[in-house]
Parts: sequence; C-alpha cells; structure tokens
Amino acid sequence: MNATKFNTIDEYIASQMPVVQPILVEMRQIIRQAIPEATEVISWGMPAFKLKSTLVFFAAYKNHLGYYPTSSGIKVFEEEFKKRNYAYSKGAVQFPLDQPLPKELIQKIALFRLEEDKGKKKK
Repeated sequence: MNATKFNTIDEYIASQMPVVQPILVEMRQIIRQAIPEATEVISWGMPAFKLKSTLVFFAAYKNHLGYYPTSSGIKVFEEEFKKRNYAYSKGAVQFPLDQPLPKELIQKIALFRLEEDKGKKKK
C-alpha cells in the first residue's frame, strides 16, 4: 500500500499499480451498490465508507486486497472466510488479487456493518 496522503478514493486508486486499479474500482462499486447512503472517505490512508462511523475500509497490497469491516464484521463472517480459505485476522480479511472478488460476501458484510452502525444490531 502506498503511504502517500490521499483526499479521495479516486486519488487512492490512481496512485496504485495499473494492474490493481480495476480491482479497486470493482471493490468500490460493490460496496457502493450495497450501501449507497454511505459517504466515501479516506481514513487511515485507505478508502472507506462512513455513516455515523466508518463502516468498511479497503486497501491494495502486493498479492491481495484487504477488506476491513471492523472486528464485529470479521467475527460474524469468520466461518465464511474459513470455507473459502481466505486469510483473515481480528479486523481484516484478504481477497487474493488472482481470484474474482466475492461480490455477495463483500455486500453482506457491508450491509451488516450498515445495520450495526444504525443501531439495529448489537455488537
């Protein structure tokens, strides 16, 4: 991931390697479709979507796209990550760049975080 300061998601995407740019554009579109009411921001140097709080972040790395739905988003979908053999940690899941993005899973996680942010789900 580039450590440069970005003001917009467009700037972030443009700064990345050309091979990863279409994947970042796709990720942004997948999240935008799931949570159109969220605002696009740059947080912690990464593209993010926010309502009351930051819902999800994502970032490009050499071999994967990191998706950061906070620890609650990871915990709820942990079994799905295991089934698909995705590397994950307490706050992130890694989608390999050489595989198609799991659109439905990304959207389910984003929607979960949206509902959680609106106070409809307990943490």
